[in-house]
Amino acid sequence: MTSFQTASFITSASNMDQCPEDTGVEVAFSGRSNAGKSSAINALTRQTRLARTSKTPGRTQLINFFGLRDGERIVDLPGYGYAKVPMSVKDHWQQHLSEYLRTRQSLVGMILLVDIRHPLKEFDETMITWSQDNDLPLHILLTKADKLKRGAQQNQLLGVRKGLPANASVQVFSATRKLGIEELEQVLRDWFRGNQDDGKKEGPWSSLGRV
Repeated sequence: MTSFQTASFITSASNMDQCPEDTGVEVAFSGRSNAGKSSAINALTRQTRLARTSKTPGRTQLINFFGLRDGERIVDLPGYGYAKVPMSVKDHWQQHLSEYLRTRQSLVGMILLVDIRHPLKEFDETMITWSQDNDLPLHILLTKADKLKRGAQQNQLLGVRKGLPANASVQVFSATRKLGIEELEQVLRDWFRGNQDDGKKEGPWSSLGRV
């Protein structure tokens, strides 16, 4: 059984040539820059500094790979839509993220992180549609759930769940309170045990335009 506490850093890639060999299975963590991706990965792995966190969202500009065992990997994708960086840098992210999502054969699922206090943004809706069109399992973490009372958490959860396609699921999550970690672990284990789709995928980034 997968042990997430054994996660270790493999490499960072600014383009596809720098990515690890496309074998085994991996799950990508995606989301807007202020959604708490790094905190979620650290909470999942019970490590405090595995994924770098920053007080300035959008600092993660590389695709970061973390190894588990038996060819299993967690991938931290660059945060999107917030970083105050030159347009040329954003275009670079868009190009290589699209290529990763379109061609990476070891990608078997995606975790989409969304701040529970805010409705789904254009980026989030695009990722949901793209995953549906390409038969890629998607699991949404409604992060920062500790910021809301339980009743409000459930209202947001039900609201998001109501509009999801069949290939997508959703849960509440708080890295601070360690809420929802076991549920996330089970989703990842199920994906790692499953069969990957050999089909080619068309990345969603071109439909987002310049952000």
